[in-house]
Amino acid sequence: MAGIAAYGAYVPRYRLGPDTADWNSRVERAVANFDEDSVTMAVAAGIDCLSGRDRHAIDGIVFASTTAPYAEKQCASIVAAALDLRQDIFATDVSNVLRAGTNAIKSALDAVSAGSAKEVLVVVADSRQGPPRGETERASGDGAAAFVIAADGTIAESRGSHSITDNMLDHWRSPGDPFVRSWEDRFATEEGIERIVPDAVNGYFQRAGVVPSEVAKVALYAPDSRRHVRLARQLGFTEEQTESSMFGTVGNSGAAFVPMLLVSALESASPGDLLLAVSYGDGSDVLGFEATAAIMTAQRPAMGLTGWVDAKQSLGNYETYARWRDVWTLDDTSRRPSAASPSVSALWREGDKNVRLYGARCRACGYVQYPAQRVCVECRARDDHEPVRLSDKAGELFTYSMDYIAGAVDTPLVVAVVDFDGGGRVLCMMTDRELEEVRVGMPVEMSFRKLRVVNGIHNYYWKAIPRRTPAPVVVAA
Repeated sequence: MAGIAAYGAYVPRYRLGPDTADWNSRVERAVANFDEDSVTMAVAAGIDCLSGRDRHAIDGIVFASTTAPYAEKQCASIVAAALDLRQDIFATDVSNVLRAGTNAIKSALDAVSAGSAKEVLVVVADSRQGPPRGETERASGDGAAAFVIAADGTIAESRGSHSITDNMLDHWRSPGDPFVRSWEDRFATEEGIERIVPDAVNGYFQRAGVVPSEVAKVALYAPDSRRHVRLARQLGFTEEQTESSMFGTVGNSGAAFVPMLLVSALESASPGDLLLAVSYGDGSDVLGFEATAAIMTAQRPAMGLTGWVDAKQSLGNYETYARWRDVWTLDDTSRRPSAASPSVSALWREGDKNVRLYGARCRACGYVQYPAQRVCVECRARDDHEPVRLSDKAGELFTYSMDYIAGAVDTPLVVAVVDFDGGGRVLCMMTDRELEEVRVGMPVEMSFRKLRVVNGIHNYYWKAIPRRTPAPVVVAA
């Protein structure tokens, strides 16, 4: 029976919280760095999910988000390339609705059940923005979740679903709108989520022959903490049955919110537990999963949601976040010419090197080079090498320099030379770093990030980041 064979998540390193100057709120929320978006976070969640698995076994990929960087360009193909998946797979994007994440999971379950694919990777990521210092901004958060949907080796089997589609204009964002818009709060609550979600959940109970007391954990959508508690009670779930909402630690991550809560439920599930994923947005999806015995012995994700949540740093001031998101325009005293548009043909030609991050291992002596060269610098063998993926290799900082006049968003620009475990060296930028922690020999890993956007072209590449460990630190203002 189709179900979840693996899961993973991603939460950005930085937080707005009580230690953030000018945030004026005790609520903590996760914020993506200036070079992160829904695609880069989806890649990070995908890496977490695929840890220890054969990536070439994936037959399809579904990318879901309400904040895709392209209006006309498939993002699933970018994620597939960055994750080094096969080319002979199907790929699709699901967007424009908050329940895009559960829509994507349902589509993958249907594909596997129908036999058109054996394993489908679902990646869901969002970075929704609300007006500065408003309620939406305080309650929102950035993050991603990923699942391998398969017929065999499942840790949670599908136990049916039920969906309702309802044309409800309570939250929306038109092309060109930087922030999410919303209608009057009472109307959105009473005629929206508190009417639609109970109908969907009750419909699932009737179809599945289940009562609320049989549910071990419910991953429930809500726009804020207060309504999350209220809705759970309305549905007949106790506090113990309701998965922690992440309000106050991560925030509402839009389309990724319910999938991330489902990841959290899977992390603590026992065999036989019935888990519900209940989304909302122009209707509601209710997906049921029953944990199998395999959940106790299956390989865990590299970090998992818990690991990412704990591995955090607080931003020193709100102005940094505002600069990252262009919430307001700050005067730039370093006047510089506009960046040149990247060559589309070069981006295509160098995809293996820049997106898949392939190096080359010499078959004669085993020496690893990046980028790939025809002649091995170690043994001088010619045209005798094989590709090797470096994106998931751990490494350490061999040396670095700091450029204070490069005009980077995160001045100074840290340029790093990274030596990979098992061989190979790369020259790249470093991000998610604090100056006091940068040192020769520091453990690092690679992260798929956005270099710049010119002429509507999102130019992605890999950067080095400090290896994430659960060690909260406050960033100096």
